[in-house]
Amino acid sequence: MSNPTAAMLVIGDEILSGRTRDANMYHLAGELSAVGIDLCEVRVISDDPGAIVAAVQALSAAYDTVFTSGGIGPTHDDITADNVAQAFDRPIGVRDDARAILAAHYENSGQQLNEARLRMARIPDGATLIDNPISAAPGFTLENVHVMAGVPTIFQAMLASVLPTLTGGAPIISQSQRIYRGEGDIAGPLGALAKRYSNLSIGSYPFQQDGVFGAHIVIRGNDAAQVTAAMAELNAEFPT
Repeated sequence: MSNPTAAMLVIGDEILSGRTRDANMYHLAGELSAVGIDLCEVRVISDDPGAIVAAVQALSAAYDTVFTSGGIGPTHDDITADNVAQAFDRPIGVRDDARAILAAHYENSGQQLNEARLRMARIPDGATLIDNPISAAPGFTLENVHVMAGVPTIFQAMLASVLPTLTGGAPIISQSQRIYRGEGDIAGPLGALAKRYSNLSIGSYPFQQDGVFGAHIVIRGNDAAQVTAAMAELNAEFPT
């Protein structure tokens, strides 16, 4: 039985402009692998309403679970919540439970819950709040889409509260080996190995170190015995 599938939608002009380096994909991929959910696609899109709506609809239909990051803050360009609501044809407005969370947080910190901050309490009808223990402003889950912050520490905290609610599969097992041969030298045997173990993912990632070419071979799958057997064959073919 195959593992559940997931996709990630990274939203923000700052990612596409190169001003901000995304760290959330790396974290999400590792966490999903550990619980047996296959991250199959990642899209990075701008702060464009039509693009967000289209991407949410497409990914939600194609995969079991979708995670978004970015665009749920208090500024004018934080438009993710509105467009996720539009993608599912849901009304959106300030919700009492989200307002209460923000009101308590800002009262405790001696700050005002002004109009800008109140934007973060706007939640689509029917959504479930995602806890934010870092800065209080909640994310939300609507249908199979989990809408979370772009700030890495907050994204990670939100993900930690979402993961226990998901049904996973067999955790992904990964083994790796560095081979100090060029990819042109190892391509034939590596391709044959991939055919013999067609249910595994076998990747070759080249590098150059001190003038020597090599490849980092990664073998992944949810059958630990097969991963170990494939790695043993690889080591026998290219002993270190």
